Amino acid sequence: MLYVRHYWRKRMNNTYKNKRVLITGADGFVGSHLTEALLEAGAEVSILVRGTSHMGTSMNHFHNLNHVTERIKHVITGDIANNDIIEAIRQNNPQIIFHLAANAYVPYSFEHPVEVAQANVMGTLNILEAARKMKIERVVITSSSEVYGNPIYVPIDEKHPLNPTSPYAASKAAADRYAFSYWNTYKIPIAIIRPFNTYGPRHTYDVIPKFISLALENKPITIYGDGKQRRDFVYVKDMVRAFMIMGSDERAIGQCINFGTGKSYSVLEIAEKIITLSNSQSIITHVEPRLAEVEHLLCDNSKAKEFFGWKPLIEIDEGIRLNIEYVKRETTC
Repeated sequence: MLYVRHYWRKRMNNTYKNKRVLITGADGFVGSHLTEALLEAGAEVSILVRGTSHMGTSMNHFHNLNHVTERIKHVITGDIANNDIIEAIRQNNPQIIFHLAANAYVPYSFEHPVEVAQANVMGTLNILEAARKMKIERVVITSSSEVYGNPIYVPIDEKHPLNPTSPYAASKAAADRYAFSYWNTYKIPIAIIRPFNTYGPRHTYDVIPKFISLALENKPITIYGDGKQRRDFVYVKDMVRAFMIMGSDERAIGQCINFGTGKSYSVLEIAEKIITLSNSQSIITHVEPRLAEVEHLLCDNSKAKEFFGWKPLIEIDEGIRLNIEYVKRETTC
């Protein structure tokens, strides 16, 4: 595994060195890890984050990026759904865009479907329009495993129909298909990444970070429904490798690619693992099922393996341990 990681680091340093890269949603969970990795690879990184002005703003309030602020080349702030963002991106003139900005919390979309659609659909359209009006080497659009909805079959490959069950998932499916249409119509070098459930340091919502926080405080862990719903959990460093491949490998252009481990665990199993690995005294409780719940998301990652040789390096127990250690460090600082 050490050899694989060394080879990967050397490959990415050769690929991204001095490349002008723009990351939207850079202060988010995955975006912040991707920003770190691209800086390490020698890229000239600009970021687009939520705010009220466009260039040169202070970065003191970007919590996840405080440790790398001096290495960021440019900061664009604004509403991703506002058309003004198009010109701001053109002025920034990136060679590669990673579009991760989104309103990504599924339950929020139940009460705010229009707001979520504006951020996720119109925001993606603005990125695509900016790319259409400039010379660009690659645009990586972030989709989601949620676009598949309740699966007709598992594991889920890229040929599976898109049957989104929540307003969030519908917005991501629309953005996914808009991205493909821009590749098909305008031949913009677009690659669409469909990540399965990603976890790790800095994640603040979703099952694993919530359960870890509760377990470390020995509080009850609440599960929606019976806890038998299953997910394919990918550690964030493995997912960052996936993003960087999609931003550099020519075979990614015009493709939609799933990235997941090919293993799924029930929410109940995850809760039990976290209690055990954190030596917690938490008990598990159950409440009514959540709206629009998908029963099983299990990735068929054959295409990622065939095209790029990608495979996850961090198993679930190791990933949860690393996540627990991170939360412990953060809470004692």
